[in-house]
Amino acid sequence: MKMPTLSEKTTLAEKTCTPCRGGVPPLGRAEAETLLAAAPDWTLMDEARRIERGFRFGNFREAAEFVRQIGELAEAEGHHPDIAFGWGYATISLQTKKIGGLHENDVIMATKIDRIFARWQGLPAGRM
Repeated sequence: MKMPTLSEKTTLAEKTCTPCRGGVPPLGRAEAETLLAAAPDWTLMDEARRIERGFRFGNFREAAEFVRQIGELAEAEGHHPDIAFGWGYATISLQTKKIGGLHENDVIMATKIDRIFARWQGLPAGRM
């Protein structure tokens, strides 16, 4: 896989996830770290086979609404994260299961999820 340039990394959120039918190798640790420069709040997990990020909210309703928006994004992109949420928090985990590791699609989704979360920052607790 070709390593992205800075301009390519900054436009990941503008990309669309491409269908992954398997048969391609997952990103190596170095490739994943390079791509994650576009999503620095995400953490490599499980020997660089997935990425994860936790999010905080003022109440359950905000967390649930955030998760709903992530669900709409996932359906639009055809790329579905694992999501855990409860009162005031959501944890999102991304991995391309068909290849048992990370793909560029995972980082594309991470940057798009970061954009959704950026809309929440600065809002008073309990406000939508």
